[in-house]
Amino acid sequence: MDRHLNLIKNEFARQEKRIFPRFPYCFLTFKSEETETDCSKIFEVKDISYTGMQLALKNGEHKCKEKDLIKGEIHWLGMEILIKGNIKWIDDERVGVAFNREKALMNNIRDFLSIKNMIIGLKAIHNSKQDFSMELPNLLKYWLRADGLLEIFIWQHKDGEFSRFQMIMLENFIEWEDGVGLKTGHALGKRDIETPLNEEGEFTFEMDQELDVTKINLFTDITNHLNEKFLPQDVIQFLQMKLKI
Repeated sequence: MDRHLNLIKNEFARQEKRIFPRFPYCFLTFKSEETETDCSKIFEVKDISYTGMQLALKNGEHKCKEKDLIKGEIHWLGMEILIKGNIKWIDDERVGVAFNREKALMNNIRDFLSIKNMIIGLKAIHNSKQDFSMELPNLLKYWLRADGLLEIFIWQHKDGEFSRFQMIMLENFIEWEDGVGLKTGHALGKRDIETPLNEEGEFTFEMDQELDVTKINLFTDITNHLNEKFLPQDVIQFLQMKLKI
């Protein structure tokens, strides 16, 4: 399956698109409190950053409206955080929320979205694929996932040598490709794609004109937290080597 290689180049905005496999289960949820606007539901958190989140309902209908106040708890693997914000946009079953900018809340969100917590919630999908009755795409060797907070994809050539890897942490993105080297960027958006064989997600990234050292240091820190529970030690060392500039 070579669709992960697809990209769209825009010389002005430097936007590129990537298609990745999409995990069918989400353990990151948001339970909104009932308010005068009656937006009380349990949502999946489809996307999140330090400033906001995108929510979705798999079943049922919500009664949220733009500019509504929304508050409640984000739950993830035994961890929880109380948040409040305002609804910025609505698209069918999806809801975009901007967090309140109170200092205490912003600090709590940063603590909740820490690398330490992401590593706690990280799963090696390539080791558990039989548990979820799903097959990895062709040439995808390793796939680590922490419910939309962090994902690592490592692809290989047909001869078994690594061809590229990609890491997405919140909106931050880095990619190494054999023969090309490193690229950094940030995610502008993503959408789900339904195919006959499996579920996929299409990401749009705005690529940095120069390598962003802050992003490289961020992903280096992430690899320093990995161990053989997630990847073989030689693969971790390979990632760390390629992240050196």
